[in-house]
Amino acid sequence: MSSLIGPASFKIFGFFPAAVLSVLIPVVGVGLFAYIMARRLAPLVRAAPDNRLNRIPERIKNLLVLWLAQYRQPRYRTAGILHIVIFAGFLVLSIRSTSLVLVGVSDGFVLPGFDGVIGHIYNFFKDYAATAVFVACVVAAVRRGIIKPKRYSVPVQYGKDHTAEAVFVLGIICTLMISESLFEASNAAFEMAQTGHSEFLAPLSLGWIFRGMLMDLSQSTLQGLHITMFFVHDLTFFFFLCFLPMGKHFHVITSFFNVFFMRVDKGNIKPVQYGVTDEELDELESFGVKKLEDFTWKHMLDFYSCADCGRCSDQCPANAAGRPLSPRFITIKARDLMFDNYPMSGDIYKSKMLVEDIYTEDEIWSCTTCGACEQECPLGIEYIDKMVDLRRGMVDEGMVPQSLQKPLKALEKRGNPYGTMEKKRADWAKDKEFAAECAVKDLGNGDTADTLFFVDSITSFDDNIQEIARRTSKILTKAGVDFGILGKAEKDSGNEVVRFGEEMLYQDLKSHNTEEIMASGVKSIVTADPHAYNALKNDYTGLPPVRHISEVIAEKIRSGALMLKPALHPEKVYVYHDPCYLGRHNDVYEDPREALDAIDGLTRVELEKSRDRSFCCGGGGLMLFFEPEEEIRMGVLRVNMAAEAGANVIVTACPFCLVNIQDAIKVAGQEGKIEALDLTELIEEHLA
Repeated sequence: MSSLIGPASFKIFGFFPAAVLSVLIPVVGVGLFAYIMARRLAPLVRAAPDNRLNRIPERIKNLLVLWLAQYRQPRYRTAGILHIVIFAGFLVLSIRSTSLVLVGVSDGFVLPGFDGVIGHIYNFFKDYAATAVFVACVVAAVRRGIIKPKRYSVPVQYGKDHTAEAVFVLGIICTLMISESLFEASNAAFEMAQTGHSEFLAPLSLGWIFRGMLMDLSQSTLQGLHITMFFVHDLTFFFFLCFLPMGKHFHVITSFFNVFFMRVDKGNIKPVQYGVTDEELDELESFGVKKLEDFTWKHMLDFYSCADCGRCSDQCPANAAGRPLSPRFITIKARDLMFDNYPMSGDIYKSKMLVEDIYTEDEIWSCTTCGACEQECPLGIEYIDKMVDLRRGMVDEGMVPQSLQKPLKALEKRGNPYGTMEKKRADWAKDKEFAAECAVKDLGNGDTADTLFFVDSITSFDDNIQEIARRTSKILTKAGVDFGILGKAEKDSGNEVVRFGEEMLYQDLKSHNTEEIMASGVKSIVTADPHAYNALKNDYTGLPPVRHISEVIAEKIRSGALMLKPALHPEKVYVYHDPCYLGRHNDVYEDPREALDAIDGLTRVELEKSRDRSFCCGGGGLMLFFEPEEEIRMGVLRVNMAAEAGANVIVTACPFCLVNIQDAIKVAGQEGKIEALDLTELIEEHLA
C-alpha cells in the first residue's frame, strides 16, 4: 500500500528534518550492525578449521527441512507452534520491513512487482502475519515470564536467568508489529476521511482493528501518528538488528548458517584436526580442545546459535539422572566466554584451559554420547564432537578418571578393557553343549566364510553376556548364513575408546581390526553389539557392509528363512528399549520391532521415550567402567518407565543395555516383577 502521508512529506519531525532522519537511521543502524558483526566474527576467524563445504545438496535439504519448515519445533508442541508462527511471520514481514525503510527515502515506494495484484495479495497475508506474530509473542511472553516451564530455569551454578532478555525481545517484536499496523491503519483512516474509502485491510487483523479505532481522529493527528509510527518502526527495527548479536537471540541471524553447515552424517566422530591424516597424528603437538580457539569455527557458530530453549538438557539422560552435566550450559558458558574474551571494543583476552575455567572434569566425563541432545536441537547444534574433543584435550593433559585408567591400560595391553588374555576371546564358542549344536568357524585360524560375526569385547568376555554370542550364532546358523569369527585376532572395536578421547589407542585398535577383517576375505559383517556396529560402520573406512543382527533377523523372517513359533509366554507384556547406538545414531528402529511382532501372540507396548527419543541406559563412552556422580541411575529411570508402560519384560538389542538394565532392575526393587533380555534370546527360543 502506498502512503498518502509518507514521512518524506514532513520537513520536520521534532527537531530533525524528516528526510535526513529517514536516511540517518538506516545508515547508522547498518554501520553499527556491521561493526558488531565484525567483532562477533573475530573468534571464528581464529578458530580451528572445519570441513563444511561438502555435500551441498544434503545441506540444502537440511536447510529446507529444519530451518525453513521448522521440522523439529513441534516436538515441543506449544513452544514449537509459537515459534513457527513467529518465524513464518518474520519471513513474510521481512519484505514489508525492507520496503518501510525505503519509504523513508522515497515517499510511496513500492517494491518492484508489488504495485498490482501481487501487492494486494501480499498485503492480505502480511496483515494476518503481523497479527499472528503479535498474538504469539504475547502468549510466549506469558509462558516465559509467568508460567516459566522448568526447562527454561537456570540453576545457580550455571549463571543468570535469561527470562528478562526473552520477554524484552518479545516486547520489541510486539512493538514492530504494532507500529507497522498503526502506520498502515493511520494511512487507511486518513484516506477514508478524505475519499470515503481506503485500500482493503484484512478483517480482524491488527491494521483492521486499529483503523476502526482511529476513524474519529483528526487528519492532522492521523498524519502525526503515521510519521511517528514510521520512525518508531524504523528505530525499533535497527535497534533489534544490533541487539540480536549481543545475547541469546543471536540465533535469529546465525541459525540459517548453522543449519546449513550442520553435520550430515550420524554416528561418526570428527577427526582430531581437519586436514591431518591418521598417519600424521604423531606429528601434532597437542590433541583435542583445551582453550576456546581450539574449537572449530562451526562449533563456535553453535555457541552463537543456541536459542536457550533447554530442549537438549530436557532430553539429556545425564541431566535427568542428576549428573553435573547440562548440554544447554555447555553451549551457554562457551558463548558467554566468547562474549567476554572478544568484547565489543578493546583487546582480545587470552584464553585459559577450558576445563579449569568454565567446565569441570566431572561435567565432561558425565556424557554418555547418546546423542539425545543433538537429535532434539532444532538448530543443528552439535555436542558429541565437542565433548570428545574436550576429552581428547583432557587425556592429552593426563586428566583421566581413576576408575578408567585400569580398563584403558588393559585395552592397550590386551585389546579389551577386562585385561583377559587374547586367546580366551573365543572361549564362549567352546562350551561343550553349544559346540555340539553349533560349530563356529575361526577365521583367525585360516577358516573361510562369507560373513564375519564381529563379537567385540563385552560379548566375548562378560560371562553373562556371552550367551548373546552363542544365541546370535544359532540364529545365523538357522538362517543359513555362512559365518565365522576372528577369534583371538579380534580386538575391541574402539567405539568407546575414541569417544573417551584416547585417540592413539583407538587408531591402533582400528588399524589392527581393519587389517584382520580385510585379510579374512569376508563379504559382509554382522554384530549383535550396536557399539561395534556403529564403529565398524561409521568410524572405520573401507570395510564390507556392516549389519546388526536385528536387521538380519528381520530380513530372514521376511524371506521365510527364519520361522518363529507362537509366543511361549503370551501372558507377559514386552517393551522394546531402543539402544542409542542402534537407533538414534544409525536409524535402526523398525527391524527389532518387526522381529518381535513376528512372534504370534506376543503382546508389545511402547515406552513414552522411544525411537529417536529413547532414554540412554547409561552405558555409552566407557561408562560401564566409570563411577559418575549422580542422584539416580539412568538404568533405574528406564526401568521405572517400563513399569509405568505396564511392561514386565524389557527387550533390548545391546549387551551394554542388557547389563545396565539388569542391574537397574535390582536397584529399583523390581526383581521378580520385571525382567530384561536380549532380542537374540527371545528370537532363539522362538525358532521353529
